[in-house]
Amino acid sequence: MVMPESAKFANMLRYIGWPLLLLLAWDVAVTVAYTTIPHPEFELPVLPMTLLGSALALFLSFRNNNAYNRWWEARGLWGLMVNASRSFGRGAFFLVGGGADSLPLREALLRRQIAYVHALRCHLRRQAPDREIRALLPEGEADEIAGRANVPNAILNGTAALLEDASRRGWLDSIRRTQIEALLVDMSNAQGGMERIKNTPLPREYAFFPTFFVRSFCILLPIGLVDSLGIYTPLVATVVGFMMLAMDQIGSDLQDPFENRAHDVPLTAICRTIQIDLEELRGAREVPEAVRPVDRVLW
Repeated sequence: MVMPESAKFANMLRYIGWPLLLLLAWDVAVTVAYTTIPHPEFELPVLPMTLLGSALALFLSFRNNNAYNRWWEARGLWGLMVNASRSFGRGAFFLVGGGADSLPLREALLRRQIAYVHALRCHLRRQAPDREIRALLPEGEADEIAGRANVPNAILNGTAALLEDASRRGWLDSIRRTQIEALLVDMSNAQGGMERIKNTPLPREYAFFPTFFVRSFCILLPIGLVDSLGIYTPLVATVVGFMMLAMDQIGSDLQDPFENRAHDVPLTAICRTIQIDLEELRGAREVPEAVRPVDRVLW
């Protein structure tokens, strides 16, 4: 079994970064000061430190559970987007009549869906979607909608206009159009959920207080342990502090699943999956490859 890149010890240390190095330096400094400098009888009892650590672990677990729920909801919404895109592709390609006459319109609907998911990915990551959608939309449309506040929604509106055109030409009856329109509603609802997650972060207290409490605990920990552990204090205090710092960082990363970071929902890979499915559906000669992990991280 190949160990995941993120599970390697060096990468775990790098994940925490400078706070871990500063923690180690502080633990060593406290230990050296206690063992070499004469000091009055002073002892921070171990029992309160144990209670503080337990309370802090519960507090971090509560915050991290809420953060993971946001991440999982985001992944679930993109799962719905994958299913709706596949269903929309089948409906647009096979339910629209007209034979060879409607083939350009049906292919345009599939290309628009590919453009839509790429534009949505860029919209959530606060990236410009021009390069992603220019080759998939009719000439001039990409420039026309580039300045819109919500580019993916503009693409979806254009898709609805094409369906109206197909209906007007007699290629799409009211029953089949209703079925396809229902899929557009599902995609709009999923997009709304994603935008809610993106635009409504956890309360700021969830970001400030866990970090403040963790770092305060890490500062107090070697002071409370040095009297009983002596020269072994840096080892124990740094390991415990590393776990607390890691829990704090994990919760901070998971609460924003659309920031284009290593621990986010892999939007690029999901959009490429949708693109491959729809390109194969319309019989494209060249189909892009699936996104591969980079340094064992799937983006």
